[in-house]
Amino acid sequence: MNIIFQSINFKADIKLKDFTKKKIKKINLFYNKIISVFVLTKVENSSNKINKYAELKIGIPGNSIIVKKRSRSFEEAIKIASESAQRIIKKRKEKIR
Repeated sequence: MNIIFQSINFKADIKLKDFTKKKIKKINLFYNKIISVFVLTKVENSSNKINKYAELKIGIPGNSIIVKKRSRSFEEAIKIASESAQRIIKKRKEKIR
């Protein structure tokens, strides 16, 4: 599995990248045919405090899964997105069976 991390409008520190890899590896436990995961994080210009954006593009055979979430912090947005991706992958596996 290949993990690509990209940050826009800020420089991501190592802690955020490690946190992201840890959450992505949890997704891999549910479905081992994941080819790649592209993680996009950015700070959006908005007046409210919920301006941290995380997007996961999970490449699997067939169709890719795209999950987009906003939150107050990047860690929370990535956590919510990874949990959502886990639910989507579980549903997809059930359809295959």
